[in-house]
Amino acid sequence: MNLILMGLPGVGKGTQAEKIVEKYEIPHISTGDMFRSAIKEGTELGKKAKSYMDEGALVPDEVTIGIVKDRLSKPDCEKGFLLDGFPRTVAQAEALESLLEELNTKLDYVLHVDVPEDKLVDRLTGRRICPECGATYHVEFNPPKEEGLCNNDGTTLMQRDDDKPETVKNRISVNSDQMKPLLSFYEEKGYLVKVDGDQEIDDVFQQIDDKIGALA
Repeated sequence: MNLILMGLPGVGKGTQAEKIVEKYEIPHISTGDMFRSAIKEGTELGKKAKSYMDEGALVPDEVTIGIVKDRLSKPDCEKGFLLDGFPRTVAQAEALESLLEELNTKLDYVLHVDVPEDKLVDRLTGRRICPECGATYHVEFNPPKEEGLCNNDGTTLMQRDDDKPETVKNRISVNSDQMKPLLSFYEEKGYLVKVDGDQEIDDVFQQIDDKIGALA
């Protein structure tokens, strides 16, 4: 089963990815993991990627596609994979289709976990961090025992700058604009499966499982 997982920041992709990987026994392949692995292994493509990353530049598509190809060619992907964080553009999506043809396989589904943007703002701006021990809380979903104080050491919790409302709204807007053409591309191809992410975690996974279970 070959899947792509898509969604804006805060929709809970990481949690759902863990559940999909456990249930269907396919590897979870994220862009960051692929780059780190290629760099650690010292492959030619890994060295190229590192040279761009060290300069703070975007890794060109041809290097990224090469790293994806190497990763998808590994034995653990023979029964399928869950791609997360790739593709990010229509050009990358088209290159992925060509790559999968080379590997004599194809996509099954593109799972789009969707949550209204105003609710994502609430989710992301509610995070609080303990500056001493690094413990993470959420004012609604995982509040500390005593409001504003860390359970571990009583330190006053803080909100990170990138969790503040204006920053979060901007991040969601940028990601949304980037994702829309990709969603349209996959919808036209018939791969797109929309998942209502505005539910309890287990209910979201049940919906995913119901939709893709027939393939397993």
